[in-house]
Amino acid sequence: MARTIGLRGGLWTIGLTGLLVVGPLSIVAPMAGALGLATLGLMATLLTAIVQHRRAARLAVSQEKLSGEIGVLSQRLLKAEAAITVAARAVLTRTEAPPPPPEASGPDAETLAAGVEEVTREIGLLSGIVRELAAVVSTQESEIERLKAVREAAPPPTLAPKAAAAAPTEPTAGARSVPARPVTSEPAAVTAFKPPAFVPTNRDPERDSALVEAFDGDGLEVWLQPVVTLPQRKVVSYEALARLKLGAEILAPDAFISVLERHGRTTALDRRMIRSSAVIARHLQSRGSNATVAYGLSPLSLFEPDFLRSLVGLVSGDADLAGRVAVTLPQASWRGLDPEQNAVLGALRGRIGFGLDRPTDLRFDVGLLAERGVSQIKVPTSLLLRPQSRETMSDIAIEDLVTSLGRAGIRLVATQVEREAEVPDLIDLDVPLAQGTVFAGPKAVRAEVFADVQGAPAQAQAPQGTAPEPAAEPPQQRRAFRDFLRRAV
Repeated sequence: MARTIGLRGGLWTIGLTGLLVVGPLSIVAPMAGALGLATLGLMATLLTAIVQHRRAARLAVSQEKLSGEIGVLSQRLLKAEAAITVAARAVLTRTEAPPPPPEASGPDAETLAAGVEEVTREIGLLSGIVRELAAVVSTQESEIERLKAVREAAPPPTLAPKAAAAAPTEPTAGARSVPARPVTSEPAAVTAFKPPAFVPTNRDPERDSALVEAFDGDGLEVWLQPVVTLPQRKVVSYEALARLKLGAEILAPDAFISVLERHGRTTALDRRMIRSSAVIARHLQSRGSNATVAYGLSPLSLFEPDFLRSLVGLVSGDADLAGRVAVTLPQASWRGLDPEQNAVLGALRGRIGFGLDRPTDLRFDVGLLAERGVSQIKVPTSLLLRPQSRETMSDIAIEDLVTSLGRAGIRLVATQVEREAEVPDLIDLDVPLAQGTVFAGPKAVRAEVFADVQGAPAQAQAPQGTAPEPAAEPPQQRRAFRDFLRRAV
């Protein structure tokens, strides 16, 4: 329910008061009604100015913080560029110089190659993060400019009507009438307002350590939630959801994903979840089910140089598994793909399914998404049925959007369906698929599923010498600089 008490709600209260109280009062006592209207107008103007000032101040603080982070990242880029220049000069020097004995050049060449590879990875991570920060700063600047324009266009509040209405209506005999002096409002009442200071979220180091320890151990669990057809409600696919078991608690991603991001574990989480999704897909295949398993990737994993290429090994050894495992990316990630990421995803097309989730609006480039191999778009039910603003709405009707997506081979999935009353509305919009607690909630995958499916393919494929089991997860490496970059976004 929308908030009705506060600065914004005060404007509605003032309007209703003017309509229900001051209007009838003006008929009985015109002077009192004029005084009331002047007072309400002044209050409405002041409240509007305060709301705009608060919002502009918050955006200015956020922009200043992001500008500082961009400055730090720019310095790191300059240092990385200097390191690459030194490494390139060293390579040229060694190329022009006479070749040293093999015994002396081996270790130096390996060290130099490892250093260049490390710097290349850092630059790839930096470029992606800087691009995201630049987009955020651009949005903040446009919002601040819009608020400044609205504030400058608003007329300054005055108290002249109030002073004129305050003159006595019935002067006494012998009294000398004195004209009322116009009184202007003091702008200090608005400019002196200070927004509350930003208070960072308190972190519990002990709980963070416990969460990381549980993740590095066996605390990660895989839960499945089905996606059903409408109106038949037949299960056609599943979404793999990560859960972290901490003692007797089962934590959702909102409770631990920020901790994993600060400690550089998001890529490891995505790797483990995709491997588990492949195991579940093999289990479903062995039972004769055609259902697919999808998992939502973290945007930070896209900036790991070898992460996308490592996905090929999950399905390259099993031709029947192609297309049964799908990964979904946020709408912002699909819009911000660089050429290298787009090329790697293009190489994965046909082996792994792609989807779009976590949208911010309904303005989809259907042709481009179909060209990139996207087969599903997951949209919250609230965004379909109850859009908050015109900016989030599509340029065409929802029914036409569903039809346009269907012609391009993309199916719309309504997620977070929590009320039975929403199902008929979705059917009226011709939404083909839905997901939510109304149909079935998330449930944990049994441990024997992983034991059975992981052992069977290894025994069946061992004599042929094809497609060994996925390699064990590489040990975690603590890189303080990468952790800082992840905290920056």
